[in-house]
Amino acid sequence: MDKLAVSGFLLAILAVAGGFVIEGGSLTTLLHFPAFLIVFGGTIGAVMLQTPVRQFQLGLRMLPWVIRPNHIPLQHTVERIVHWGSAARGSGFLALENDALAEQDPFLHRGLNLLVDGVEPSALQDTLDAELTLERERLLRGARIFEAMGGYSPTIGIVGAVLGLIQAMANISEPELLGMGIATAFVATIYGVGFANLVFIPVGNKLKSLVHQRTLYHELIIEGLVSIAHGENPRNIERKLSAYHQG
Repeated sequence: MDKLAVSGFLLAILAVAGGFVIEGGSLTTLLHFPAFLIVFGGTIGAVMLQTPVRQFQLGLRMLPWVIRPNHIPLQHTVERIVHWGSAARGSGFLALENDALAEQDPFLHRGLNLLVDGVEPSALQDTLDAELTLERERLLRGARIFEAMGGYSPTIGIVGAVLGLIQAMANISEPELLGMGIATAFVATIYGVGFANLVFIPVGNKLKSLVHQRTLYHELIIEGLVSIAHGENPRNIERKLSAYHQG
């Protein structure tokens, strides 16, 4: 579990709620289901309207990454690539056949199979680069649905506030009910801005960062496999791939 992400979310919520309470506010005034329904439901509906089904489903499947990001075995993969380089240099690419068949990582599996098949280094790189580009763009489109939510949410919050004010004005002859209605109306604005800046936009940015990390990992794999295809010294391959630890 990503403790930093959880701690950051809790800190943001506690800071906003705590500041409101210190100013003399009551948290119960912020709990308003109709306002929540308007903002959250309206935001999700707007994004569903503009987003293809598969992209929307992908974004939802990526959401758990914010709390439990996929582990990237960077050092372990470097060691394996160096080992494969030694084996290929000593016994040829067919020595990697068993490893290729047993490999669970889809990207590594395809790359190793291309090596075993004797694909030219340039063709190997072009094939894996194209696959990486398509996968990166696919994942980024999934992450962007949360950016879209962050854009719609404040506006839907204003819509909720206006609807609340319309309802409040129905009680214009009763000042006490009018004041309560106006206060409730602005809760929708708080929800809209709060969801956008404390949830949707941070989640979208976190997912894009995780996609970037995943891309660097796959670039490391491509660099390593192409180096093996060129017959480079395993020690040179290791030194080359060590730069990715700093990225």
